[in-house]
Amino acid sequence: MPVPAPLLRCARPVLALLLGLLLAACSSLGASALLGRDVRFTAPQLQAQLDRKFPRDYRKLGGLVTLSVLHPQLALPGGGRLQLDFDLALGGPGAAPRAASGHFRVESGLRYDPARRALFLEDPRIVAVDVPALGGLLDDGARALLNGWLLEYARDEPVYRLDDSLASRIAARRIERVDLDPGVIVLRMD
Repeated sequence: MPVPAPLLRCARPVLALLLGLLLAACSSLGASALLGRDVRFTAPQLQAQLDRKFPRDYRKLGGLVTLSVLHPQLALPGGGRLQLDFDLALGGPGAAPRAASGHFRVESGLRYDPARRALFLEDPRIVAVDVPALGGLLDDGARALLNGWLLEYARDEPVYRLDDSLASRIAARRIERVDLDPGVIVLRMD
């Protein structure tokens, strides 16, 4: 029995809505959504990978200082940049402190590296620092240490690595740009 045309017209918007809800549910469960020419990632997806990578200890100044970076918190406010808040701890030789002695915030763009199939910080900047033990501000040496860590991290450590399944689905396409919209990161493909 054929379906009446008015019923088909009513069913299309309902099906489109259901498809949209299904894609949103997949996205919130951690699956990257490949929609047409775009791949979308949510803040919780990136946060989950960051949580697995921290805390991290970095020995600086020939091992005289240990910089511990703890508790990353990611936000995607939009405007083409993300925010990363970290706690930090400074320790002496052989010490890797876990108690936070301060906090700092980084704002950054993102770039996609096709060889490493990952998103990296691009043009990161420290925009706020609070270290109560030092009167709330970092001295020049400590600020240089923190900036050095940030540049090294942006160059070497991905914020998010694509899984093999998604990487193989987009392998033949070129990423034109990475957009940071409120709550979502979008890889725009050709």
